[in-house]
Amino acid sequence: MAEFITQFDFSILYWIQENIRTPFLDGVGAFLSYAFEAGIFWIVLALVLLVFRKTRTAGAAVLAAMLVALFVGELGFKNIICRERPCTLDPSVPLAIPAPSSYSCPSGHTGSSFAAAGGIFAFNKKLGVPALVLALIVGLSRMYLFVHFPTDVIFGIAVGLLSALTVYFIFKKFNVDRRLQGIGKKS
Repeated sequence: MAEFITQFDFSILYWIQENIRTPFLDGVGAFLSYAFEAGIFWIVLALVLLVFRKTRTAGAAVLAAMLVALFVGELGFKNIICRERPCTLDPSVPLAIPAPSSYSCPSGHTGSSFAAAGGIFAFNKKLGVPALVLALIVGLSRMYLFVHFPTDVIFGIAVGLLSALTVYFIFKKFNVDRRLQGIGKKS
């Protein structure tokens, strides 16, 4: 079964390489890879959201969901599954970025992006929709760059969204929204 999935994954990746790859998209993919490395973009966005009372809960949810995704995806599943990256298994495909050294599944860029976007969406739909679109673009770029299989990206989406959902329920149970809204309010 694992061999069938890997062959199916490779068929999608090779199709992308043969039909979509361009120097311009290589640059876009490389930019996204660096901008979203270690969740930097989302962390900066979360800090900005924390400043404003109206978006404070969304900012806190981004940081909390990304932390859950880090533990579950990067420190947990990635080291249990130990799946090699497509660029390791087929080094003949030229890369637009240096080959990552960690395991492939789940995609950390995708997991952190969907954790962040899901955290935003849970508490601010207006900002959450574009955040989810951006997270999807990040996930697709990981396949385009030939550093993740499609199933790695799907698993990253699941880890990220389940992390955001977990944070949402914890925030609701403990009235975190109301508590964060009260910070800085004059009595």
